[in-house]
Amino acid sequence: MAAKKVVVLPGDDAVPEAMAAAMEVLGAMKLDIEYVQFPPGERWKRGDTEVRARAAIDASDSTLFGATSGKTNAILHLRWGRQTYANVRPARYMKGALSPLRSPEGIDFVIVRENLEDLYLGLEGPLSELRPLKAQSRFLRAPLDTSAEGRYAIKVITERNTRRVAAFACELALKRKRAGGPGKVTCTSKYNMLRESDGFFRAIVEETVAGFPELRYEQFIVDDFARRVVQSPHELDVVVAPNLYGDILSDAAAGTVGGLGVAPSGCYGDDYAYFESVHGTAPDIQGLGIINPTATILSAAMMLDYLGFAEASTRLERAVRTIYAEGKTLTPDQGGHAKTEEFARAVVANL
Repeated sequence: MAAKKVVVLPGDDAVPEAMAAAMEVLGAMKLDIEYVQFPPGERWKRGDTEVRARAAIDASDSTLFGATSGKTNAILHLRWGRQTYANVRPARYMKGALSPLRSPEGIDFVIVRENLEDLYLGLEGPLSELRPLKAQSRFLRAPLDTSAEGRYAIKVITERNTRRVAAFACELALKRKRAGGPGKVTCTSKYNMLRESDGFFRAIVEETVAGFPELRYEQFIVDDFARRVVQSPHELDVVVAPNLYGDILSDAAAGTVGGLGVAPSGCYGDDYAYFESVHGTAPDIQGLGIINPTATILSAAMMLDYLGFAEASTRLERAVRTIYAEGKTLTPDQGGHAKTEEFARAVVANL
């Protein structure tokens, strides 16, 4: 089998420090992977580097990405250019992680977030742009007043993207069921108020899950679901949500299992996937060498599984979980005193 090719985009601010730790670990695993590394975003020359990054992404099997504060624009190509419509964000507790819950043991669910539309299309602007529009408010029973100073944003939910992210969530739930999971899909949106958009999302998900008789299905209004993430996360398995809600709720889910520093993710399309931590770029700790690389390393483990290195993926995740269980080499966000590099060396030692 030919070597896999992976593009490495370190990202911006403090995240390249986490990426360096992840690459130290991946290098120690000596897998049949060729890494094409780009410089951190703050040193990119706008235009040339981005064009080369896009070409490299299109010639690769996957991308490991840090996080962006707006400088590393290749993220736009990774998401919309490669149509990576399903953002998979696991919330799985590791013994030793700093959770605010009394009993976080056993939390193990996944939020599948639609990754391409909703309010994230950037369709917004001044209300004056809508003046030719005679939109009727269902609640006010009157046309929208566009004479006032203000802004608008357009929410878009399409059948195509909803159906394929719902099918992805169902396939994931089946895979987890075969591994001993409950085999349940939970849909959440604000379908009681946004009946045309979120209601449409819910209806398509419900219809899609009906085609998987092995799975159980439930649905919750998003505000009620937010409570359930905190109060009864052990009852969840695979959750599917529109873009905005999935983004917000996955951060809340990360909080129950130790914070954003331990939250990985992968963005999957039909023929490509890239992997990144859920957290942002942490500019406040840039250069201090204390950023927690766990989320980036676990994202790399997800990437290895996607690329066909299932045993290596399991071995890497097990090494990270061992460090947390021992509690000797944790970074400050987890109550420890270890530097980013120390954590990486501990992972290597536990491989």
